[in-house]
Amino acid sequence: MKEYLLLFRNASSPNGYLASSQDMAEDMPRWQSWIGGIAMQGKLVHTAPMEYAASLVSSDAVTSGPHKESNSVLVAGFLICKTESLEEVQEWSKTCPILKYPHSSVEIRPLIPFPIN
Repeated sequence: MKEYLLLFRNASSPNGYLASSQDMAEDMPRWQSWIGGIAMQGKLVHTAPMEYAASLVSSDAVTSGPHKESNSVLVAGFLICKTESLEEVQEWSKTCPILKYPHSSVEIRPLIPFPIN
């Protein structure tokens, strides 16, 4: 089976996530059900939401705050799964709870294992 990284992107406000604490609490059962469906198939490797706080390191500086795209969209969480096909991951992603928010998306990236030798 191949592993895939799903990056959950969502719009943000200037100093935090766009979704309120109440929105997040109301969404929790949807996330638990969605992630649970993947886990019940034995295909969940790891998942976690991300704090808003971040450091961005470049070759010449370290800055505070997460990287945001020009429309204030940033990575809010991730999931690593394993499956036989990209199409299966795409189908799961179409029902991801993040997609209810404006400017949200799920980016799917196949992972390449490092050689052991």
